[in-house]
Amino acid sequence: MRLDLLIVNATVLTMDPARPRATSIGVLDGRIVVLDEPGAPAARTVDLGGAAVLPGFVDAHCHTAWFGLGLAEVDLSGCSSLEELYAALERGMADRPEDEEWLMATGFYPAAVGGALPDIDVLDRITGGTPLFVRHTSGHAAVVNSEALRRAGALAPDTPDPVGGRVARDARGRATGLVEETAQSMVQGLFRPYPVAKIVAALDRATARYAAEGITTFAEAGVGGGWIGHNPSELLAYQQAREAGCLHARAQVMPVLDVLHEIGGLGAGPARGLDLGLRTGFGDDELVLGPVKVFVDGSLLGETAAVSEAFCGGHSTGWFQDDPEVMATAVRAAYRAGWSVAAHAIGDRAVDLAIDVITRCQDEHGRRRFPNRIEHASITRPDQLPRLAAAGIWVTPQIGFLRPMAVQFRRLLGPERTDWTYRGRSFLDAGVRIAGSSDRPVADGDVLRSVQAWTDRLDGDGRRFGPPGERLDVVDALAAYTSEAARALGMFDRIGSLTPGKLADLVVLEEDPVAAHRRGQSVEHIGVRATYRGGRLTHGSPG
Repeated sequence: MRLDLLIVNATVLTMDPARPRATSIGVLDGRIVVLDEPGAPAARTVDLGGAAVLPGFVDAHCHTAWFGLGLAEVDLSGCSSLEELYAALERGMADRPEDEEWLMATGFYPAAVGGALPDIDVLDRITGGTPLFVRHTSGHAAVVNSEALRRAGALAPDTPDPVGGRVARDARGRATGLVEETAQSMVQGLFRPYPVAKIVAALDRATARYAAEGITTFAEAGVGGGWIGHNPSELLAYQQAREAGCLHARAQVMPVLDVLHEIGGLGAGPARGLDLGLRTGFGDDELVLGPVKVFVDGSLLGETAAVSEAFCGGHSTGWFQDDPEVMATAVRAAYRAGWSVAAHAIGDRAVDLAIDVITRCQDEHGRRRFPNRIEHASITRPDQLPRLAAAGIWVTPQIGFLRPMAVQFRRLLGPERTDWTYRGRSFLDAGVRIAGSSDRPVADGDVLRSVQAWTDRLDGDGRRFGPPGERLDVVDALAAYTSEAARALGMFDRIGSLTPGKLADLVVLEEDPVAAHRRGQSVEHIGVRATYRGGRLTHGSPG
């Protein structure tokens, strides 16, 4: 047997407990076929000089099209004052192509600019008659100008708010420019759907960045509808990107619950899905349908997450995105049609609802090969841990939120609930499985920075967030973005560990992160030398 690729002189962390380390990897037809056979004949041999090799990283929850679109929009993430934000928008107006009707901006985080919202009068002066859409970094809100509100028919004080959202107004009833949750769709409907070609270009930009960071598989958390989707035919954009060679990582795509509809042919009882009975698992190694994405509540920073006790300093307990029984009925109909469930639940009240609905679905129709999940599970009470474990529900928390947002979390939640927020070790000790994810572009998507954050749980001021016992060991943190994330995506039979028979998805790092961590060094500064997907180089140079 002549291998296509032989990697030798490597420090291989397989993430396979049965064989945790190796020194060489042999690849044939895109799959790993041998370990520790450095003398095997091969068409190409690469000597890594001791560099580390891990399974390609997996991001179990991100927003890739949104991230890629944002890479071509006005970037406000570096603004530290409203004056800088206004200046960035002015530059954006000056640089805006003539064929672009809207001025689009991304990365707005109020805490970074002093906690205030942009003044709608200043925005109107900057933009004139050009409609403006500035996306909040959480994705659960946006800031717009008067022209955008006028076109949406939402400028008048007596405009009713949609279910699950609101147009913020001052004491006189005048719109401030803030649109929250489902109210975003009133404005987004004016510039969506994005052209398929524009989404393809966004996927190209975004997944090229993923390859540079060692990410070889990701789950797109919401396509096709709602405030998170970009085009009713968004899956077509993924297919075209793949065919054009613009999809630089494997994609699992989650349609939002809104796009499913009543379908027949499944006997008695309501069923909700896509035509021809498409459901979770349809696809192949490169592009596959994942769970249905269900937005149960809103965001923590926006105080729209559904919590049991009001946020500190106020009276709001957030809200659900729709009537709970309406959502539960729709989810059960989707589950009956074969869809696994990924329920966005930030607040503990939303986590209660998600557990109740998923547990009932599993009791009625059994568990799925693609596990049911709670996305974020941000505030999780102690009594909810055994319920999650008993139901086998995975969680996808985002540790990357801590550095930029921990100060806000403490202010909103107080000390007791802070200890329940973005748990780590207590999930694992209770038997709850964690899938590593970023929620990108809401937070930084660099995997090694997230691994470091799991091990130290430090905020941007260097303070530890939550109990010290919530920290993860570096091996558990790495597993969250390799073997565990692959299991959460129902793909562990193909990816997630460097085991003969699996796809040769590899990331080559400048040094061994486990050894570096145990020397007391931060792993976030370790460089990614190269990335392989199916044995093919997608980034860098391994030599």
